[in-house]
Amino acid sequence: MEYPDSSSKIPSGTNQEAIAHFKKLRNKKISIASIFKGITVGNTTDLSKGITLIESTRESDKKNAQVLIEKCLPYANNSIRIGITGVPGVGKSTFIEALGNLLIQKGKKIAVLAVDPSSTISGGSILGDKTRMESLVKSSSTYIRPSPSGKSLGGVAQKTRESIILCEAAGYDVIIIETVGVGQSETAVHGMVDFFLLLKLAGAGDELQGIKRGIIEMADTIVINKADGNNLQRANQAKNQFVKALHLYPMQENFWSPQVLTCSAIKNTGIQDVWDIVLKYVKTTYENGYFEKNRIQQNKFWLLQTIEEQLKNSFYSHPKIKDKLVEQIENIQQHKTTPFTAARYLLNLIKERNI
Repeated sequence: MEYPDSSSKIPSGTNQEAIAHFKKLRNKKISIASIFKGITVGNTTDLSKGITLIESTRESDKKNAQVLIEKCLPYANNSIRIGITGVPGVGKSTFIEALGNLLIQKGKKIAVLAVDPSSTISGGSILGDKTRMESLVKSSSTYIRPSPSGKSLGGVAQKTRESIILCEAAGYDVIIIETVGVGQSETAVHGMVDFFLLLKLAGAGDELQGIKRGIIEMADTIVINKADGNNLQRANQAKNQFVKALHLYPMQENFWSPQVLTCSAIKNTGIQDVWDIVLKYVKTTYENGYFEKNRIQQNKFWLLQTIEEQLKNSFYSHPKIKDKLVEQIENIQQHKTTPFTAARYLLNLIKERNI
């Protein structure tokens, strides 16, 4: 992995010379101690290097990333982690920018880890949050890191949890995780944050649909966004509908009753109310012991999730399994075996150490 500084320039000449130049940069030895020191003093360049290291798939980078994470752990767990989700077009980026600007005025340091959808065909990502949050990105108290979701759980970047640790070590006391708002990303983000906020739109025809999806069961607060102008009345009506619906749900384990608010991120109204609710939630769950219990449960979940992921990767990357898998797929296509029998055969190869 290369980390060229701003003074690095592409050499003039042939393409071969340029390629050789970048290969030299790629093989440059990474100083984990230097990156760690930079992170702990709030250097955003080193923070970006660290997160890039975490996201790398190279084996050497994975080892270095683990060393870096372990160094940062004693400096972590000192932030409020907020997950924000909602369907595309609900105004997540505008809302986050409004909330972030409010928190900066209160002396907070904000890190936004925005997970962009990756194309399942090309693998490409939009990565446009830095352009959408124009005023927020200019602040020295803000760090915005867009990451491609790839093929990870629910559209959430696999390394988001490790990135949270690095951001906390860098002194960011509010970490905001923005989801892609599709698929099962809500479930994944809910499992890595302290406070889960659901953004909704009034009059979009998804009020009752949202209830069916079960997303409300995970939400600590529901915020009806774009409550302004001609939409204000519809927003208040939607708020009343959700308040009534929430009475049908049993009390949560944290003994917190989900709140419903309205706001206009573009008009900057109702944002303070949202932050007041976050602080009230944190205070309540700290006092009843749920805050720490929840983080312990999350760590256990991600431990098991990581084990499953690594076992799966190890299984599919085994050269003999790759060959046998092709063979079994052909047998299935020729109706010589069933998918279940083929699966048992492949798994038994590992179990009986035949490969």
